[in-house]
Parts: sequence; C-alpha cells; structure tokens
Amino acid sequence: MAARTQAADGKSRSLEQLMAAHEIVIACGSGGVGKTTTAAAAAAMAAVRQGGKVLVLTVDPARRLANALGLDGFGNTAKRVPPEAFEQAGVLPRGELWAAMLDTKESWDNLVRRHAPDPTTAGRILDNPLYQNITGRFVQSHEYIAMERLYELHTDGAYDLIVVDTPPTRNALDFLEAPQRMSEFFSSRLLRLLTAPYKSRLVSLASKPFYQVGDRILGTQFLQDIAEFFILFQTMSPGFVERANAVSRLLHDRRTTFIVVTTLEAAPAHEAEFFIDVLSSKKFHLGAVVLNKVLPAYLRDAGGNAARLAEKVERKADEMARKLVTDVDPDVPDAEQLRRVLTEVAENFIRFQLVAQREAEQEAALGKVPDVVATVPYFDTDIYDLAGLLQLGERIWC
Repeated sequence: MAARTQAADGKSRSLEQLMAAHEIVIACGSGGVGKTTTAAAAAAMAAVRQGGKVLVLTVDPARRLANALGLDGFGNTAKRVPPEAFEQAGVLPRGELWAAMLDTKESWDNLVRRHAPDPTTAGRILDNPLYQNITGRFVQSHEYIAMERLYELHTDGAYDLIVVDTPPTRNALDFLEAPQRMSEFFSSRLLRLLTAPYKSRLVSLASKPFYQVGDRILGTQFLQDIAEFFILFQTMSPGFVERANAVSRLLHDRRTTFIVVTTLEAAPAHEAEFFIDVLSSKKFHLGAVVLNKVLPAYLRDAGGNAARLAEKVERKADEMARKLVTDVDPDVPDAEQLRRVLTEVAENFIRFQLVAQREAEQEAALGKVPDVVATVPYFDTDIYDLAGLLQLGERIWC
C-alpha cells in the first residue's frame, strides 16, 4: 500500500502531498472546465509517482478519455490501464492505474439484490415495470448510486486511492446530499401515504384526499402498482438507511478530500465560489482548487517591461511601421498595413493583460480556503493520450 504522508501542521503543500494523505479524492466543478481530464491526470500521476493501486471513477466521461488511457472503453467493472500505454508515454509507473465508469442500472440492480430480504423480493422489485422510473424520480438514483458505488469500492479495500469525477457542480450538490435524501425518503410522509392504504385496507383521513385526487388523475390501478412497488422497496429500508448513513460518514471522513476544478472565466469561477462555500458550510474537507487555462504570469505585471513595450508600440505604431518598411524590409509595400498589425498586437496584449489581472484577483479569492492552489496554462493541443494526461499532471502535482 502506498504511504500516506502530510505536513506536520496537517495541511498539504502540494497536490502530491494532498493525494498521498488521503484515500478518496473527489473532483468537482462546472461543465467544460477540464474536471474529468484533471481527475484522470491526477490519478495517473499518483500511480506513476506514489505507487499502489489507483482507481479513477468517472460518472460521465468523454470517449476520448478511454482512448487517452489506452482502453477501448470501460464500465462498472474497473479495467486496468495497460502497461504499454505507460511505455508509450515514456514512463515506468510505480503502481497501477485502473478506470471505471458508473453504470447506474447495473449498480442499482446490485444494490437491490444486496439489500432485499430474500431473492424472491429482489426479483419482484427488479421485474416491476415501474422500477426504472421510480428509482430515478424519487431517490435521485444517479447521484445516490454514485456515492453507493464509491462506498462499495472503498470498503472492498482493493484500491489505495480512488479519484472520483463528479457531475457538473449543481448536480454535484445532489451527489453530496444523496445519502441524506435516501434516509429521509424512507421515513417520508409521501412514502407512508403511498403504502398505508394497501397495507391495511383502511384509508386514513390524511391519505383519503390524496387518493381521491390520485384516482381521478392517474387511475386506481396505477396507484396500486406504485404502492406495491414501494411496499416491496420498503423491505430494504433498514439496509438502505444504514448504508446511506455510512456513505455520509465516509464523505466527512478525514480520509476523504475534495478538489474544485475551474477556469477563471466569470461563470465557472462564480460556480466554483458557490461550491467552495457549500463544502465549507457542510464541513467537507476542501483540499485543493485547480485553475485551468490560466493566462501566463507575465501578463499580470501591469507596470512591467512587457506592459510598457506594448503601450509604446501602440503609441508609436506609425513611426515604427515607416521605419520597418524603409530600413528593415523594403519589400513590404504598405506601411499602413504594417501599422495596423502593430497596433492590433499591442492592443490585444493590453486587453489580455487586463483579463490576466482580473484572473489574478479571482485566483487570490479562490485560494483563501483550500490547502493547495494549482494552476494550468493553456495547452497548444488537446489531450488525447496518456502522455498528455501526465503532462497536465506535472503542472498540478508539485
């Protein structure tokens, strides 16, 4: 098993230390900020540098992620990233990298079989025509089953580190709240209203108006089908509630940490701030913020040489263009065209500098809470293989 180390004051100084000190790392962020790629890159770096058996569990990966990991595809059953993929990337990993994608239906089926009181009840639930619709509509199946799958994988103890890629931010809140909502659902008034009349044949004063309206809108048979399903579902209540509470405890455990991934554009940065506040209010551990597509540091120096040169070029574009045409390159026929080019370059530099300065302010605001803040510049090309993932990983690792 890989060693778990941390600074003496309990805080990590780098992503490397953060991942060495935890067993579960949950990556969160809005869509389109590179969250899935960042999670895979961090997991790959952990497998290469720290050793052990590392799993990246993704909820909704792009197909190119499987290709980048050297896999034809992956599902609920984890697949090992082949050693040949690391060889092609020019590295020899100390450990193993595995990948899995959440399969909601398969995971729910397994959960029903585990918690049903007997195989007959499990079969009746799985065969019920309302099974898919009801589980999705009433208990936020996708988010809950993701947490359940994480708990199962961690409890099995097969992996030294699990890196989880969550849905985009607002859905990720459902991801965090799903265990509590599952517990609340099994003790909810709605569930009692749906099942009580069909358990005892007596319709209470509280449920009678509900069923009178329901009969007119949906029909008696439909309500009976729903009630039968939930009566069966309630037989699993003790196991579900116990497991949901255990999942919630795991998310708050010191072995679990969160990474918020964002760009410094206005909308994603606002989402990141929102999510950081939620993590803090719910007392989850925020280990790191990863800032993707950050402009170069030299653009942030408003009073530096580069800024002064850009302003000088903008002011003296006319003079420079004539000089270049006359003294440097007589083959350039149009000094006006060259002036426009110089002016445009200088103005664009100044505009990018303003954006970079705003990014610096946003980075400072986002960096007040977590142990680690890592920045990633714009890459010239898309990441399409393991070498690219490791190149990204190097940027955020130390």
